Formats: sequence, C-alpha cells, structure tokens
Amino acid sequence: MSILVNKDSKIIVQGFTGKEGSFHASQMIEYGTNVVGGVTPGKEGQTHLDRPVFNTVEKAKNETGANVSIIFVPPAFAADAIMEAAEAGIELIVCITEGIPAQDMVKAKAYVKKSGSRLIGPNCPGIITAGEAKVGIMPGFVFKKGRIGVVSKSGTLTYEAADQVVKAGLGISTAIGIGGDPVIGTSTKEAVQLFMEDSETDGIIIIGEIGGTMEIDAAHWIKDNATKPIVGFIAGQTAPKGKRMGHAGAIIGGVSDTADAKKKVLRESGVHVVDSPADIGSEMAKVINGK
Repeated sequence: MSILVNKDSKIIVQGFTGKEGSFHASQMIEYGTNVVGGVTPGKEGQTHLDRPVFNTVEKAKNETGANVSIIFVPPAFAADAIMEAAEAGIELIVCITEGIPAQDMVKAKAYVKKSGSRLIGPNCPGIITAGEAKVGIMPGFVFKKGRIGVVSKSGTLTYEAADQVVKAGLGISTAIGIGGDPVIGTSTKEAVQLFMEDSETDGIIIIGEIGGTMEIDAAHWIKDNATKPIVGFIAGQTAPKGKRMGHAGAIIGGVSDTADAKKKVLRESGVHVVDSPADIGSEMAKVINGK
C-alpha cells in the first residue's frame, strides 16, 4: 500500500491561492493527486483550480473529508498553520515552508505530537508515492513505480537517487523528504520504521547529511530491527566544523556529527554505505539482486 499517501488520500492546500500554493497545487493535480480543496483566509466561497476555497482547515476538512494537508505559508505564519491543521484532526501534515524560526517549530512539533497527527518537514520537498500521489514540490516524472523506499534530508539528492533507481531497473514505492531544519516532524528512524513495515517496499535508501544525530539514531534501530536491505549516503563529507552547509541543520557541532562518524555507525549497523551519490542506484540494484 506504500506509506503515508496513496491514490485515496484527500489533500487540501494551505496557502492555496498564493503564488507557490497555486503553482505546486496545479502540478500535484496534473500528476493525479486527489486535491480536494484549499485554505486561504478571507476567500471562502471562491473556487481556485476548480476546487473550493475555505477560510479554515477545520471547515475544509468537514466539507471535503480531507486527511492530508500541504502547507505553502510564509515562515512567520507557518507554525500556526501546522498547529491549525493538527487541531482540525488532519492525519498527515506536510510543510514545505523554509525559514520557520526554530522556537516556533519546537512549539508546533510538540503540539502535533500531542494531537496524534504526523508532520513531514518543514523545509522539505514533501512526499510522493509513485504513480499515485504527489504531495510536494518534487518533479513527478522522475518517480516511477517500484519497490524501493527513499528517506532523505536533501530534495535534489532525493530526485537524483530516484532517477538512478529507475535507470537501474527498479523503481520507487514512496519517497519522503523529511527536511533539513534542526527541528522537523518525522525523523529518519521513524521513516525507516514505516518502510520496514510496508509490504510493498523491498529495499530502503537513506540520504543523510552532517549535523544532528538522526542518522545515528536510525542506525542503532536498524542494527537490532532491520529486515530489508538499506543503502545509505551522507552528504557533507568535506564540510568544516562549525560552518553551516546549505540546510539550517547541516552544521557539525561535535565529532559524532561528521559525515565520517555517521558513515562508520551506519556501516556497523549493516547499512551499505556509498561514498558518492553517483553510486546510490547501482548499489541498491546490486544489493537487491544479490550480486
């Protein structure tokens, strides 16, 4: 059944009528995603992209039966948008917004956890179940249906890995861009756990980066619980200590935050770690085919 989203998911767009929301919602609809409406305060009663617009997430959920929301709201208001979706009972909240203050996200993450909803992001490309639903900003044509799951901190490396997997004769079940901020909703470990439990995923790709402990936390869980092969790559191998590299969370704060340290722990946990992103697809094909 893939994980988190599929053809039956009912998606609303927060920030529906804005420039980013409009563009990406239209791309999602073109992909075949079941977008059932959107939210822009003050525009209730209008239609946009042939879908109804509502003032609140609660009204949108009640009227459409939506169970997924994707957020294209400016950073100053995005944490409130996340909490509004959680309060309305949306099961899966995907926040694309970059630049949300960390203090706002600490509050929003705690609120989401208490509500029982799941958050993907922020500062992420979203999630796609190949051939069924694209809830995000990724180029849908890259993702062909298959049985390899991808969990990644990097948007562009997600697309690169998916393209390699497809060209290697495999394909993607679901790909999740978990986001590159210091405070995010769903961790690498949690995403790996979901893929381990998915009957339609045969192998998993982890794309991590310097900074934080998420890859190491995942590695410890994998060592004791993995039942499927995993290929891993850690970005930022040449990054100097104390210098942020791209993402807000990609900064080495200690010895365990480095690419080398993470690669070592992953390898010791049974993950097939590659040193170059160019080898992700071929390594997965080799592992899956037993060569």
